[in-house]
Parts: sequence; C-alpha cells; structure tokens
Amino acid sequence: MVLKVQPSGPSELVRLQCRIERTNPMNWNHVYALVKKIPRGRVMTYGQLAKALRLPGGARTAGRAMAANPSGQGVPWHRVVGAGGRLLIREPHASLQRKLLESEGLTLAEKRILNSSEYEWIPGKRPSRGAPKSGKRH
Repeated sequence: MVLKVQPSGPSELVRLQCRIERTNPMNWNHVYALVKKIPRGRVMTYGQLAKALRLPGGARTAGRAMAANPSGQGVPWHRVVGAGGRLLIREPHASLQRKLLESEGLTLAEKRILNSSEYEWIPGKRPSRGAPKSGKRH
C-alpha cells in the first residue's frame, strides 16, 4: 500500500515528520539514553530495559536496539546482559564485554555474572546498603 501525502504547507510537513520520528522503530535514542544512565559496576537485563521503556516485543526488541548501537556514542552496551546475568552476544564482542564488566568489579564464570542480582540496576531505585559500590576494583 502506498500512502501519498500532500502537505498543505511547511507546518503540516513538520508535524508529519515529528509523527514519523516518534514511531520509527529504528530510532533507538531513548534506549541508548537509558543505557547511558546505568552506573559503572551495575548491569541491566534486556527484559528490564524493555519493561522500563515499555518496548513492544520485550527483551527481543531491546536486543535489537542494542545490536544497532552505533559505536563511538558513549553507550555502555556491555552493561546490558541476559536474564540471570548471562552474556548473550557472540564472539569477539562477548570477550570484550566480559573484560569490560570485570574491569568494573563484576565476577564472571564462563558466560555469566556470578550473583548477578547484586549488580542489577533498576532506574529510580536507590541502592541498598549491601549493594556493591560502583567502580569497585579487585
């Protein structure tokens, strides 16, 4: 189906453009903005990311957004992991993710963060007293 739109003037064209940008599934800027807020030494799962942003399609959509992450934008992509702290991305990126997480003080075994629930970050929630400090080094 082809949709032909005849804007009545420049302001109509701007309104149409704004509606398109809000619904464009390829515009993941709101996802990257939240990921940039994840503190050092903390992680968030794809499912938590999807729930926080009410992404249609859930964790799979969050995964698609992270896979489309442009490099050089300062998005700490390595802090987004699978449920249970699993590292789900493929090599060679999985090795880099592991090294980055370890440099932030997280302990990993194979492709999983040990005690991952201790390192989970939930937007708007204050860390509990027993929570690990961000930037903790071993």
